[in-house]
Amino acid sequence: MQILVTGNLGYIGSVLTEKLQKLNYDVTGWDIGYFESCLISQYLNLKKQIRKDLRKVDETDIKNFDVIIHLAGLSNDPLGEFMPELTDQINYSATMKLALLAKKNGVKRFIFASSQSMYGISNTELELDEDNSKKEPITAYAKTKWKAEQELMRLADDNFCVVALRPSTVFGPSPRFRSDIVYNNLIGCAFTTKKIEIWSDGSPWRPVIHVDDVCSAFISCLIAPSKDINKEAFNVGAPGGNYTVRDLALAAKECSPESELVFLNKLGKDERTYKINFDKISTVLKEFKPKWDLIHGGNQLIDFFKKINFSEEDFRGKKTIRLKQLSYLKDKNICNNNLEL
Repeated sequence: MQILVTGNLGYIGSVLTEKLQKLNYDVTGWDIGYFESCLISQYLNLKKQIRKDLRKVDETDIKNFDVIIHLAGLSNDPLGEFMPELTDQINYSATMKLALLAKKNGVKRFIFASSQSMYGISNTELELDEDNSKKEPITAYAKTKWKAEQELMRLADDNFCVVALRPSTVFGPSPRFRSDIVYNNLIGCAFTTKKIEIWSDGSPWRPVIHVDDVCSAFISCLIAPSKDINKEAFNVGAPGGNYTVRDLALAAKECSPESELVFLNKLGKDERTYKINFDKISTVLKEFKPKWDLIHGGNQLIDFFKKINFSEEDFRGKKTIRLKQLSYLKDKNICNNNLEL
């Protein structure tokens, strides 16, 4: 099976491609390279790597692939707000161009990394399901993901299987680790400063999932029968995987008991809060069996940080904060105002 993974030089992509190689899949990576230098641990480079702006994809790039796993994009809400018009170009327009060319050129399966951010601010007495819950995207990132997902489903047919995965907020080690996502941030802060800084009052709800388990969901979509997943979206998370930010902070405290909890109460623009239902993925994707919980995953992160001598400079710097890296590339004229390298 010939697999193209876009965004393979990112946080999830760096982990997923290593797993695919170990499973003996024939993997090609595609990445513009914004975060290629953001390595904090060893990465097994792919033998076949395309370095190209996704907005410039053409037919010659995607011939002979059976499956595309599409991770590439400006990858969270703060990044999306960095340049909303470019977020639309990259996360929506380029995605649709890629999918249309994929269908035209005989790609059989298109696995799209969507987002739970599309649920926005919701009634947290209810767990939101994929098909019946209201979508209220409030950021540029969330809006582009929801728009692309809807358009992709319209492309699907018996010869072009489209499935969308909506991961919970991811945590866990990666060669291109991110400290700008919630549980990684709390554990990283504990390890490097002996403080656990909670920016909100701790009340917002956040579903979270380990990066290995997210990769398991993508791999499950490679082998699942097309009839089970075509034109379907799946919330990706573990049963019981909804936590308040306070819950996450207390788990980080358990993993780093010498650390102090500090509530900063600076919620800012990110007012998302939602609880997610994961019944569908656990019922349909039989191979998807999440293995990691907060404590085991948090302790794994602490061990990872010790092994690589993770510093406060790493934690607060551009290597692990995506918005800082993009700002650096712009400030140094490494990329232009359209984020073209």
